[in-house]
Amino acid sequence: MSKTTPATLALDAAGIAYALASYDYDPGADRVGLQAAEAMGVSPRIVYKTLMALVDGKPVCAVVPSDEEVNMKKLAAAAGGKAAQMMKPIDAERQTGYRVGGISPFGQKRQVTTIIEETSILEEEIFLNGGQRGLQVRLKPDAAIRTLSAIQADLIR
Repeated sequence: MSKTTPATLALDAAGIAYALASYDYDPGADRVGLQAAEAMGVSPRIVYKTLMALVDGKPVCAVVPSDEEVNMKKLAAAAGGKAAQMMKPIDAERQTGYRVGGISPFGQKRQVTTIIEETSILEEEIFLNGGQRGLQVRLKPDAAIRTLSAIQADLIR
């Protein structure tokens, strides 16, 4: 497994300190983020999943703890829109340049508005997808927010 991805290159270019964590990706897992947390032996509360959605037809990236679900009304409101829906997997892959299960908020082919669950800032460190299946980056939440120019909002149910 290569440890260099568009995500790690983007973090390096931004001068962000991070650590890599690898795990055995299970393509049959119902919830990839929960499987990643379990495989790494960490709380799912600090392993964040990257979800691609459409708000009023425009792509957005939502970043939430892997043990939570996104509230679509809250996501739409945070993005300044009226309605949100999940992006189809094939469209998410085209938009980001990553494969589903390996979508990172960093280094996407076409950067979009990113909204991160506001409680992330309460954690010392969080894990985000590193740009390929089975690879996570561990970093401080404020560094992720700053690098992504992310909006912080209440996104979970």
